[in-house]
Amino acid sequence: MTYWCEHAWLNGTVEPGVVLEVGADGTITEVRREVPAPPPGAEPLRGLTVPGFANAHSHAFHRALRSSTQVGSGTFWTWREQMYQTASRLTPDTYLALARATYAEMALAGISCVGEFHYLHHDVGGARYADPNAMGRALIEAAAEAGVRLTLLDAAYLASGFGTGGQGEPPTTPQLRFCDTDGTRNGAPRPSADAWAERVSALRPEGAHARVGAAIHSVRAVPARELDTVARWAADRAAPLHFHLSEQRAENDACQRAHGRTPTALLAEHGVLGARATAVHATQLTDADVAALGRSHTAVCVCPTTERDLGDGIGPAPELQRAGSTLCLGSDSHAVIDMLEEARALELDERLRTRTRGHWTAAQLLRAATEDGHAALGWPEAGRLEVGALADLTTVALDSVRTAGTEPRMAGEAAVFAGTAADVRHTVVGGRHVVRDGAHTLVGDVPRALADALAALRA
Repeated sequence: MTYWCEHAWLNGTVEPGVVLEVGADGTITEVRREVPAPPPGAEPLRGLTVPGFANAHSHAFHRALRSSTQVGSGTFWTWREQMYQTASRLTPDTYLALARATYAEMALAGISCVGEFHYLHHDVGGARYADPNAMGRALIEAAAEAGVRLTLLDAAYLASGFGTGGQGEPPTTPQLRFCDTDGTRNGAPRPSADAWAERVSALRPEGAHARVGAAIHSVRAVPARELDTVARWAADRAAPLHFHLSEQRAENDACQRAHGRTPTALLAEHGVLGARATAVHATQLTDADVAALGRSHTAVCVCPTTERDLGDGIGPAPELQRAGSTLCLGSDSHAVIDMLEEARALELDERLRTRTRGHWTAAQLLRAATEDGHAALGWPEAGRLEVGALADLTTVALDSVRTAGTEPRMAGEAAVFAGTAADVRHTVVGGRHVVRDGAHTLVGDVPRALADALAALRA
């Protein structure tokens, strides 16, 4: 396949008339500049073509919460109760339908790769399915049917809180679906990181579109004695390791009471931080936390639309980047699915916090949404338009009511600071058109697929 890009974002610069040759293996084999018109047989991509977006943090089933959690007031913790109610209604079949539609929505928004932070493992009450990885396999199949790449970040979730001396509180009834156990203690299920590792080790994705990584849900959900097991599993496989970190001050305060240190310091002690690790949110950090994350080159995934929606606050993203952490972006709870909105929110929220402008350029924000997100998800061969990279592309219209009249050299600024998911015209994954002229080529009616999946959960 040959693609002709009207404008292409090459290494931070917008260039006109770029031809991308794609080989049979779905990688870019040639990049030609200064080609003013589509060569014979080339597929034209009119607008600004950038690498496909990487959504580095997703909970697919949270898509069912959109709008319903916007009624009234509350906190992260009251929102969480509604999330538990939704989780209790999912089966492998209904999860497949919901995730397929949600990933198709992501493709329409230009997302070619998603990191699914997956902790909904078992049946209601914690009973294992005949296939203990049935829910994970549903997500892998959903991504294939939606035409996107997936890193399944299988999450250890073993406790409801820190408990006395940090030993871990038993999971609540809704949380039993999340927990891997290796027997009982005093008549109650006994969660275990070894049981988690045994289950996830048996999960081998079918198809080249999916990879498996590890996740620690949070320090409140994985007792300190279990952290080493998860970190070692990821290290042995050179796999990505993600974890929610300091999203809420209440978590920090509880960690200090249980362990006498911050969540970041606790994770550092147990070998969790490092170049393959990604902290999600990292909103409530001390200066020492920032230094530890940067010094270890731990990436940070910021999810501005969710952090605003839940009232989490604005994290120290510039300080983290200066300390040595790379930044990537996620849509998390899917209050909206729009990576351009996430990118611009990173800058605009920081302007509100500091009352100054210009913390990141459009090129830096695009890199967070593409190359750095792919790296955090264990796809280092994606996120760039260059020879040898995966041919994962997103084209943003430059003639919509939001972007029309833009000077070509300012196309990146127009896309980041004015464009939305509605301006995504094409999404190409592995050289194959998944979204063409704003229509999904594999899921014929994405709004209907979403409506049907959500209706099935409410029935």
